Amino acid sequence: MRRSLRFIFRGRVRELAAFDPSLTLLEWLREDMHATGTKEGCNEGDCGACTVVLARAEAGRIQYSPVNACILLLGQVDGAEILTIEDLAASGTLHPIQQAMVDQHASQCGFCTPGIVMSLFAAYHEAERPVTREALGDCLSGNLCRCTGYRPILDAATQALAGPADDAFSRATGVRYETLAALADSRDVVIGSEERFFAIPAKLETLTALTTTHPDATLIAGATDAGLWVTKKLADLPRIIALGRVHALREVVDSETALFLGASVTHAEALPYLARIDPDLETLMRRFASKQVRASGTVGGNIANGSPIGDLAPALIALGATLHLRQSDTDRDLPLEEFFIEYGKQDRAPGEIVTGLTIPRLAAHQHFRVFKISKRFDEDISAVLGAFCVSLEGRIITEARIAFGGMAGIPKRASAAEAALVGASLDTPHDWMAAIKALDADYQPISDMRASATYRARIARALIGKALTEIAGARSQTRITSRKTKEAAHGG
Repeated sequence: MRRSLRFIFRGRVRELAAFDPSLTLLEWLREDMHATGTKEGCNEGDCGACTVVLARAEAGRIQYSPVNACILLLGQVDGAEILTIEDLAASGTLHPIQQAMVDQHASQCGFCTPGIVMSLFAAYHEAERPVTREALGDCLSGNLCRCTGYRPILDAATQALAGPADDAFSRATGVRYETLAALADSRDVVIGSEERFFAIPAKLETLTALTTTHPDATLIAGATDAGLWVTKKLADLPRIIALGRVHALREVVDSETALFLGASVTHAEALPYLARIDPDLETLMRRFASKQVRASGTVGGNIANGSPIGDLAPALIALGATLHLRQSDTDRDLPLEEFFIEYGKQDRAPGEIVTGLTIPRLAAHQHFRVFKISKRFDEDISAVLGAFCVSLEGRIITEARIAFGGMAGIPKRASAAEAALVGASLDTPHDWMAAIKALDADYQPISDMRASATYRARIARALIGKALTEIAGARSQTRITSRKTKEAAHGG
């Protein structure tokens, strides 16, 4: 067992044998390392001013991931190289991203600029060429700028990414990969004492032993939720178990009939697999927070935190997903919708962990739609999310699975509406009215800062009609952006 955190910073390997479990990467950078180029803005992973890049040895290459340092805990950087805005210029020469920002007059106050540059630095190494303006917009969806405006920033990105990556980092790829790979050992890591520790198990057996011994420990994967407990609630998390190094939780099994996603598979990693199930899932995942959050946040974490407005749960419930859990050496499976009991309460025993999800593939007679309603198109929490899966025999609905987020204290199926749809014809919209009206029996939404109860009820009714109208083959445009074909989503 290793008793120290190991990572690369400023070109050399660092080892920390002691640190507070709740310490964020941003606080360590600014307060301990005086790396003040990385800014603290919202301190909740929304504005992107704190963006840094973590480089890791993954699948035979160096992977560059933009992350929000404000909500990432320091212990999560084990095995990575931390790259900040101060690292980019070499021998007095600006990095191509920085030079393009100067050339295109893409910075004014400069507060958000370091985070923007770091997001584009990750894209410089990761984005496929030729890069589109739409793809660049996606790369910047987690970076807010209220001075310059995005047009010159996108111009700078277009200039810098016109050709392949060619900088000091790419030219030293071989040496850097060897150094990073040497850090990626298979040992369990526990730093601290019984009272206060940060644990990073590498084996599932070690993880379950830890959760059995310390059922009150905080489990984190990406910490995109738990990080806010630290920064906004000022919570002290004395015992933390990070799940990111357990190989069994990072597995993906993609078969003809189903997709298995380990609980620690990130949203970025899951996106291409979910897109092959249905193109609406690709659209949903691209609107799922920002690049930074998708690089850190995980499929299992989004489910395990039990949020009534988490985007994944309603979509996967509509698809009939099965949740897998483990307590000690005992495995348990249950339909995903049964995991959520009431607000803040899930069917999970002390010490039990989510290990993964199995998502059935759609049969030829099944049709799926999912719609996210939010105030902003990108990087916003849903007011309502509706997911619909209907089975057809000819033009008659034989089965329906409907789930909503934001309509109750948990992600919840619309059982009354589902029953009312059975036997309805796609060619007779009047047949749908019973299901639309039945939503009043399924949900009693609340009013909050995102939407009123009346708005939520109305939009949910409208989304059923929208889904069925599309499935029926409506020729009129029902979306701001068109739905991709399955062939396009599959790369065909």
